[in-house]
Amino acid sequence: MRWLLSLTFAALLGIVQALSSSGSRLLVVVEEAAERAKYSTFWKDLEERGYKLTFDSPKNDKLSLFQHGERSFDHILLLPPKSKGLGPALTPNLLLQFINKDGNILLTLSADAPTPTAIFSLLLELDIHLPPDRNSLVVDHFNYDTTSASEKHDVLLLTRSSPLRSDARNFFGGDGALAFPRAVAQELGNTSPLLAPILRAKSTAYSYSPKDVVETVEDPFAIGEQIALVSSMQARNSARFTVFGSAEALEDKWFDAKVKPVGGKDSKTANREFAQQVTAWTFKELGVLKVGSVEHHLSSISEESFGNDSVARLGYLNPTIYRVKNDVTFNIEFSEYSYDHLAPLKIDPADALQLEFTMLSPFHRLDLVPISTTANSTIFSSSFKLPDQHGIFSFRVNYKRPFLTNVDVKREVTVRHFAHDEWPRSWEISAGWVWIAGVWITVIGWVAFVGIWLWSEPAYDKSKGKKMQ
Repeated sequence: MRWLLSLTFAALLGIVQALSSSGSRLLVVVEEAAERAKYSTFWKDLEERGYKLTFDSPKNDKLSLFQHGERSFDHILLLPPKSKGLGPALTPNLLLQFINKDGNILLTLSADAPTPTAIFSLLLELDIHLPPDRNSLVVDHFNYDTTSASEKHDVLLLTRSSPLRSDARNFFGGDGALAFPRAVAQELGNTSPLLAPILRAKSTAYSYSPKDVVETVEDPFAIGEQIALVSSMQARNSARFTVFGSAEALEDKWFDAKVKPVGGKDSKTANREFAQQVTAWTFKELGVLKVGSVEHHLSSISEESFGNDSVARLGYLNPTIYRVKNDVTFNIEFSEYSYDHLAPLKIDPADALQLEFTMLSPFHRLDLVPISTTANSTIFSSSFKLPDQHGIFSFRVNYKRPFLTNVDVKREVTVRHFAHDEWPRSWEISAGWVWIAGVWITVIGWVAFVGIWLWSEPAYDKSKGKKMQ
């Protein structure tokens, strides 16, 4: 009865928690109360999705991200500060520790507020680069809002990005224009596989400093699609860090604003929906993979193969030892967390979920195919023959894709060689019949020769006392 009550309590607790799979405690760092009032719709949307917002100033000396060695919050949202720093509780080292503790961070930037040195240092650690001039912004003379930025061209009108690559999930697509006023350009390093752009600028955009009085920009920080306006970093522990290049795009006035592109018609912005998508991904409401049961067992076994039955019987799950050349089946259960529930994982036809049977390097790399689906999971399977090599092997599923949490599952097993009573007898091998026949012919011939020799004694003449030849 106790276990039933425990399950009921856990189910009720899951209902009252946030949609995020990693918790509902959200720290919002905003320096001034007047700035907080500009984002009332944004706060309301987050609260309706179950988040418990805690507003605090970076100047608060009592602010702490950790308590007794554990996170005090599950997520952090940083709005651009007016001062030059973020205070002692939000140093780059502490923010990196927060990420290492599986915390998620959404950092917003604005060209109206010079980026603090601490933010520069933090982003450099993650291989995300900002313009050296801290007042730089992105302008586009061909894709801007003619209503609000007819002269400065600093309110960019963008369409949401297409998938990053063929095997990447697109969580940020949709219709409608995005208005990005006074955005800060970001340039992502080429060496880190953990970085991915969410939203890029158009090919006609460039980074520009309003301090420059010249009419032309000779050496811009970045141009065109080199500029990432919203970028992401997913750490190896699947903690997420997102840089949102325009904090103004989250303000109330841009959530339902009417914009007009060059030579186009008036339309409403899709900033509110895009903000929901970005926060949902950053705070792990989307793209979170869960691994359920992991099973491996023999696929088949003959009645005569009694030697291997002592360690791995047919139908016996997850044995620790197999024999070379065994037929083995591997099953793994996957779910994907989507807003408020677990759903079966679907693999795009351009992608593949693979199983490696590896020692120091893979002996087999096989596609896992879905064999069954439940209400909230998909079971993938693959069957194969073990290699003719004994040793310590691993079943490994190493699945890492942009915008999905990392999965690296390992199950170690021992693969032994044939026991002395498991080799086939010589008479079962057709190629040995000639040699077996030769042995028996030799034996029979020798016995026949001895018999003939013994029974062919020469005649004996008793009168002469001699044997007759």
